[in-house]
Amino acid sequence: MSTPTSPATADFSAQARRRKALGVVGTVLVLSAAGYAAWALFATPRESTDNAYVQADVVQITPQVAGTVTAIHADDTDFVRAGQPLVSLDAADARIALQQAEAQLAQAVREARTLYANRAGLQAQVKLRVAEVERMQADLKRLQDDVARRQPLLASGAVGQEEFKHSQAQLDGARSALAAAQSALAAAQEQQLAGAALTEGTDVAGHPNVQRAAARVRETHLALTRAALPAPLDGYIARRSVQVGQRVQPGAPLMAVVALGQVWVDANFKEGQLQRLRIGQSAELTADVYGKKVVYHGTVAGLGAGTGAAFALLPAQNATGNWIKIVQRVPVRIRLDPKELAAHPLRVGLSMEATVDVSKQDGKMLADAPRSQPLASTKVFDAPEQAAEAAVQRIIAAHLGAQPKPVAAAKAARHG
Repeated sequence: MSTPTSPATADFSAQARRRKALGVVGTVLVLSAAGYAAWALFATPRESTDNAYVQADVVQITPQVAGTVTAIHADDTDFVRAGQPLVSLDAADARIALQQAEAQLAQAVREARTLYANRAGLQAQVKLRVAEVERMQADLKRLQDDVARRQPLLASGAVGQEEFKHSQAQLDGARSALAAAQSALAAAQEQQLAGAALTEGTDVAGHPNVQRAAARVRETHLALTRAALPAPLDGYIARRSVQVGQRVQPGAPLMAVVALGQVWVDANFKEGQLQRLRIGQSAELTADVYGKKVVYHGTVAGLGAGTGAAFALLPAQNATGNWIKIVQRVPVRIRLDPKELAAHPLRVGLSMEATVDVSKQDGKMLADAPRSQPLASTKVFDAPEQAAEAAVQRIIAAHLGAQPKPVAAAKAARHG
């Protein structure tokens, strides 16, 4: 038979249980406070966001000349190398234009050679006219002396009137011939000056007419090479819209090349998180496509110059009466490790979670110096220009022929 419990004993047991529970709660609170204090003192300060997305250079492939598509060499998801042809256009018209330009250049070279060849002939003409003037002046002097000798003898009858008139007529004729010779000399000198003006200070290859024709050859040569559209960089094809037989115009987007080997992340941090963000701080990122098992390591490359809303296509109208405050975000660019990208490739637009270690505060919030090197460059388009110049030099050399030596140099060679 059980013994009944007194009220005093029951109250004592309840108080003991309450004291035990309060002790447990107090211990938990003390431990939590200690843990928080330890975290505040020793934990690395960080700023995190899940509003982060993968970005990359998306290069639009657009034609520089109009034409009809004859071949497509790459499709969506294909990998292409820089310089690899992507699209071919019909080049018949460009080829004909190049042939015409090459013929015009050859004609210009030969016409310039004629100008330089005529320069020596004009100089010889001037010398011939000078000799004629000197001979005419000598004849005029002789006839003047004859008239001067006969004139005193006319009164005494030693010289007849008819003979004197004949001498006078010869003198007048000599004066007219001398005037004609002097006019011919002046005309020859003017022609020589005109020829010198067309050739002075340059050679056949550097003559303006040749240079103008050469520029036309370069232009048509580039137009012919631009009938093939190369890939400007290594990447993957996306958004192909061109079809065979399509007539395309300059600037029309045909496809895009995405450089997945050089992607970055734009992490959009809230306004309150920007205070401790600096350029050069380290970051850790995870992608939804790989989960938490793959961690990317990056570096803050720069902070945006404005919020996303400020550069939106339709910016917010904050001056309206129904304004509601919305926390803004600023894009922060994070550069990723190329080796980690090669091991775990990313794609444009994938979601990321970014955590930045903000303990390092010696960096800058904004870049204060311009780039010393180009952000991106390609040498794919240098080869056509070099080929065009080689074609010009080849045509000039083929039609230049053996150049005559200048007159002074020829004389020196003969007397040397």
